[in-house]
Amino acid sequence: MFLDYSHSLPLMLASMAISLMASFTGLALTRGLSFLPETKRKIRIVMASIALGGGIWSMHFVAMLGLKLPILFYYDALTTMISALVAILMAGVALLVMHFRKRTTANIAIAGTIVGLGIPTMHYLGMSGMQLCSPIYTPLSVILPVIASIILGMVSFAIAYGERTRKNILLGTVTFGVAIFLVHFLAMAGTNFVQFASVSDITVSIDNGSLALVVAVISFLICGAFLLSGATFLPTANVVADEITPKTDPEIEAEKTNAHPDADTLETTKENTEATANIPVNLIPYQKNGQTQFVPLSEVAAVRAEGHYSILYVGAQKLFCQWTISTAEERLPEENFIRCHRSYLINPNHVSGFERKKDNGICLFDNNPGLGPVPVSRSRMNEVRQVLGLT
Repeated sequence: MFLDYSHSLPLMLASMAISLMASFTGLALTRGLSFLPETKRKIRIVMASIALGGGIWSMHFVAMLGLKLPILFYYDALTTMISALVAILMAGVALLVMHFRKRTTANIAIAGTIVGLGIPTMHYLGMSGMQLCSPIYTPLSVILPVIASIILGMVSFAIAYGERTRKNILLGTVTFGVAIFLVHFLAMAGTNFVQFASVSDITVSIDNGSLALVVAVISFLICGAFLLSGATFLPTANVVADEITPKTDPEIEAEKTNAHPDADTLETTKENTEATANIPVNLIPYQKNGQTQFVPLSEVAAVRAEGHYSILYVGAQKLFCQWTISTAEERLPEENFIRCHRSYLINPNHVSGFERKKDNGICLFDNNPGLGPVPVSRSRMNEVRQVLGLT
């Protein structure tokens, strides 16, 4: 005979909060990894895997501790620990695919599938650790959550990695967090429980509600510590979020052009910067395949700030440059480049159109497919219009 069961609403809400926090931490920690040395990239991915996979498990465990049955039950510690490690491992594999392989639709789907399989695998493995009662499933009740998890995993990764903007990361956070929550309770909806042992002489030292509180607090502390130590979600002094520009994350840009710096490149950045201090003003240095190469400034349509470095837009290419945006502004001739925004220098000779947007505007570059509309801030509006011959 199946046992009646229900769920604690406060613990359901707590599990949802954990799911969202873990999703945001994992996605925010991986933003901008291409400009870190390989060792630091791997460390950041380990942190993100623990936050994301550990958060998936914590959400599940807190929700399961909120399960109310008419009998006493508990969980085998070893099985529970193994389920947590499985979630962390599969999250880590998915992140490695996204950050150490070329960013393609196929790889996004592969990473989403890996995480999508990881969620129900962790769930059913964790459920197998229940003691004094046993969960009962039907084939359909297992297949549906697995399919839903794979689909939601791919959708979440497609949103979060389609464009690595703050908006996409937030949307990916909500999608992935809700996905983890829904898959868990979809699986629970198809589960029944039966008692298989006498519980008259069994006692436990800590009740499920208190244990759930401990797990939730630990999860938030871990995510908070990781975010404070390594997240790059908030704007830096040189990079400001701009909703006008449909730009992509440097990781995607770098993978398209093989321009992302490896560990050796970044370790020699200071040396390269000093070596290029006196180069002719008609050349701009950039890094490719571990070498410093040069591009004529006349071919560069725009320079965009990226932390302590910058991105050069040349036709369909995005090239990694060791200059800061301030250094580029100092060294490039004013007749060739103009500051139109805190994060952008543009070459007026490449501008194909201009559009006014209330107090600001955008410059269009139709002959440079790698460069979308570039924002023009209000404080720079008159200067840009004058250079373009609009005043």
